[in-house]
Formats: sequence, C-alpha cells, structure tokens
Amino acid sequence: MFEGSMVALVTPFKKDGQIDKNRIKPLIEFHVSKGTDVIVPCGCTGEAATLTHDEQMEIIRYVIETVAGRLKVIAGTGSNSTAEALHLTQYAKEVGADGALMITPYYNKPTPAGQYEHYKTVAEKVKIPIVLYNVPSRTGISIAPETVAKLNKIDNIVAIKEASGSLDQVSNILNLCDITVLSGDDSLTLPIMSIGGKGVISVVANVVPEMVADLVHSFLNGDAAQAMQAHRRIFPLCKAMFYETNPIPVKRALSLMGMIENRLRLPLVPMSEENEARLKKVLRDFGLI
Repeated sequence: MFEGSMVALVTPFKKDGQIDKNRIKPLIEFHVSKGTDVIVPCGCTGEAATLTHDEQMEIIRYVIETVAGRLKVIAGTGSNSTAEALHLTQYAKEVGADGALMITPYYNKPTPAGQYEHYKTVAEKVKIPIVLYNVPSRTGISIAPETVAKLNKIDNIVAIKEASGSLDQVSNILNLCDITVLSGDDSLTLPIMSIGGKGVISVVANVVPEMVADLVHSFLNGDAAQAMQAHRRIFPLCKAMFYETNPIPVKRALSLMGMIENRLRLPLVPMSEENEARLKKVLRDFGLI
C-alpha cells in the first residue's frame, strides 16, 4: 500500500513561535515537483512533541487540503497515551489522511503485551492504514519482531517505519511476516531495501527530494547499480542531517536554502557554530547554497 520516497515533513515556525502555514505550502509544492510519493507531517522531524494537539490537527488538515490528492499523506498521530493516539488517528481519518504513522509509546515503556494492546486498540477503532514506527533511540524501547508479526495480522496495520539502525531487526521482521518495511534511517535506506524494504520515510528528502526519489525508485525499478550510485552520492548529506538532534540540522539547511526560517521550539536550540560550519560545507559541496 505504501512504498517509495516519503518525506518526514518539517514544521515551519514564525518568529513568534506560531506555525508558519505560508511556508508549508511551498514545501509541499517542492515535493510534488521533485518526485516525492508521500508527505508525512507531524512526526519527529515535524516536532510533534512540542505541538499542541490542536496545532497537530491543524497541520494535518492543512497538508491534506494543500496536497489535494496529488500525493498520499500519512499523518503522524502517535502518542504514549493510547487515548491521545486514538483521538489524533480518528481525526486524521476524518479529514482524509491516507494513513497514520504511530510511534512506539515512549517514556512509560510498555511491555510487548502493552505495545500490542496499544496498537490493536487504535487499529480496531479507526479503520485507517497504520504504519508502526520503531525508533528506540527516542522512545527507550524497541518493538520486537515477534510483536510486529502479531500486529501484522490486524488487517489495517500495513507497514513499519524501522529506525532501529539494525538490519538484523529488519531481517527478523521479514522472516516472520510480510509487513511492508520502510527505512527510518536515511543512510540505511539502500541496505534496508536490499533485504526487502520498500522505501523510506526520510529526513534528507526535505532538502534533496529528487535524490532520495532517484535512489528509491531506481531500486524499486530493478536498477540496483543506479540505486547504489545514488546512495553513495547522498550519503554525506544523510549523515549531515544528524550532526545534532533531528530536526535541528535539516531546519538550518532549509533556512540556508531560503525555504523556511530557522525556528525551533524549546528545548531544541539552533546548531552550534562548529556543526553549522560543517553543515554549510556539505551543502556547498552539493550546490544547495
């Protein structure tokens, strides 16, 4: 159902800290024109952790309205509270999202049984395609492959964004079930696809959507050599996006490209001078600034 090049969209802010919807529309048009397949608002890259629920719902609705059916939209609706995740997922379905991205419940660190019940509760009550999101570096806990396989038996749990950094994790998942695996680590997109993944939910696609699309579409179309070339070309930029906590580098990159203002919400702060200098060098090497 979901495959290809998907962007984990940033959330632009104004000087006063409010959402800058005037900057969201050009970002969407950028992706429509550059080969992105799916827009994913309100994930980690979209700073969902510091958005109010009203803001999150406003962004989801605005993105869906602006995309207007030209691309698919998978809305970030996850929470460590099952009730909150349910509410956001219901809203995403109501306003026409094609799917919902749900992060593993963070902080309270549920057992595998608790993880299963969390996702099952939402999936059974909201008939929208659900993408699990495994990112243990942020949540403090991973989804076991056995739990993924059990969840995949629920009809509308259709994919998983794997950001564990482990190819063994991906291999174990695909040995146990046929769920669609999407890379959640840009530098591992090609390795993950080489063992059965179907695409990426990407940070670096905010900056170079056409390069990410080239890598993913080349591999899906059977051109492994072209995909390898694209991987090697984009690799330094993928690493630069994580010189500091995401989305600090990608928002600075976009601001240097003139696409958004370099605004973050506390506790995130702008890049250090040292890392910004490193980032600028990579962007210059790519001809982006």
